[in-house]
Amino acid sequence: MPSATASLLRLFLPDFILENFEFKGVIEDSETFHIELEELNNPPSEWDGIKVLSKGFFPQIVIQDFPIRGHKVFFHIRRRRWLNTETSKVIYRNWTLVEKGTRMTGDFAAFLKEINRYSAE
Repeated sequence: MPSATASLLRLFLPDFILENFEFKGVIEDSETFHIELEELNNPPSEWDGIKVLSKGFFPQIVIQDFPIRGHKVFFHIRRRRWLNTETSKVIYRNWTLVEKGTRMTGDFAAFLKEINRYSAE
């Protein structure tokens, strides 16, 4: 990824996203940014003793995040899956990207809860 793009992404995306997902592109319209991310083919270190083979991706998920400069933001995330060649079972990381009961990130859900605590006076 070019350094200017990487610098800009660091302003908007959490470090764990940048470390574990590849930025594939952004689609912008007058009200929305759709940021496309794909999980890297880097099995976690806890699988070091297991022979794994990348087997593509789960269906894409969409997560809403904080607005950026008046635009709604949606992450379109493709999570990777691997095959444990010894057991023939599909394995994957257990990402906790979506706050339970919402389609938003945990930080964004907490932010909305917090701003709803203040009423107009």
